[in-house]
Amino acid sequence: MSTATSDFISVPPGLARVVVTDTELGDVRGDEGFFHYRQYSATELAERVGFEEAAHLLVHGHLPRSGELTAFSAELGRLRVLPPALADLLPAICATSRDPLQVLRTTLSAWGGVAGLRPLYDGDEGERLAAALAAVAVTPTILAAAHRLHAGLEPVAADPGLAHTVDYLRMVTGRLPSERDARAVEQYLVATMDHGFNASTFTARVVASTGADLAACLVAAIGSFSGPRHGGAPSRALEALDDIGTLDRADAWVRDRVARGERIMGFGHAVYRTRDPRSEMLKTTARGWDDPLVELATGVEAAVERALAELKPGRELHANVEFYAGVVMKLAGLDPAMFTPTFCVARVVGWAANVLEQSRDPKIIRPAARYVGPPPPQPVPESAARR
Repeated sequence: MSTATSDFISVPPGLARVVVTDTELGDVRGDEGFFHYRQYSATELAERVGFEEAAHLLVHGHLPRSGELTAFSAELGRLRVLPPALADLLPAICATSRDPLQVLRTTLSAWGGVAGLRPLYDGDEGERLAAALAAVAVTPTILAAAHRLHAGLEPVAADPGLAHTVDYLRMVTGRLPSERDARAVEQYLVATMDHGFNASTFTARVVASTGADLAACLVAAIGSFSGPRHGGAPSRALEALDDIGTLDRADAWVRDRVARGERIMGFGHAVYRTRDPRSEMLKTTARGWDDPLVELATGVEAAVERALAELKPGRELHANVEFYAGVVMKLAGLDPAMFTPTFCVARVVGWAANVLEQSRDPKIIRPAARYVGPPPPQPVPESAARR
């Protein structure tokens, strides 16, 4: 059978709109401004259920009944407690890097060894599921401890009796959050758990298709997620608001950025051709605070969209999830350094669910590349010969 490049199918750059597999986890319908987890609207879930319910839906395939929710919440709580060997490693890991995502990927790699994870290929469904839930549970504990160690503070131990989002905020800040703050962050977490075949999710599935262990899949996903083009930058969107300062400066600010060919942080999305439903939901959440930052954000959003509509006609450029995510997290008391890590607390659920789904497929992901270099074969020059 021939394997010449001409026998392969050419696809758009970046695999845009190319379907590479089937999934039961959800979909992003960018032209409609809609996305869903399984059969439910993701933003409606964020408005109506908590972290534990949404995570159960993605990992187990259905919303939990009362008894299932109690057991699932208790299991996540128990698994949030760091194994002593991992807690002992964290100060040394934090001393090597101040980037929370670097700390997370290094620590999760070590966690895979501490937990004795076997390759997905060798484990059964129960073993793989147990590893996935443990990773979801331990991720916020690692990130919160890293944040406090970088700030010269003692890490706060997990409290298994608290709800997942409440305990995460408590471990980060050192105090119990208000009900409003916890619920606002929880809505953000639920709305960002999964989002189609983005780069990090696809990366996790590629590694899972090799049969590697779950920690390897997540470390690879975090590596992809850490790239500036992917993981998002809610803190940068918030910095843009700080830079604008007052509403009357918004029009001149955006015109200057467009003239210099700079991206407007917090606006535009690779998939959505209309408004990002996550941004719309978080705007409503932000309005739960009577704060000048909310007034500035909503006013700047309108001013920027007006200017972009004039300067870039024919393109749909609306506020994306980053824009209001930064506003909500700041008002809920999170340090800007924890904005992207908090995104990771949510997205690890989607990565884990995708790894579980991929592990059931025996086929390794192995696409082809089109060679465009000098035509082979050519003789090796004498100057390259070993002497």
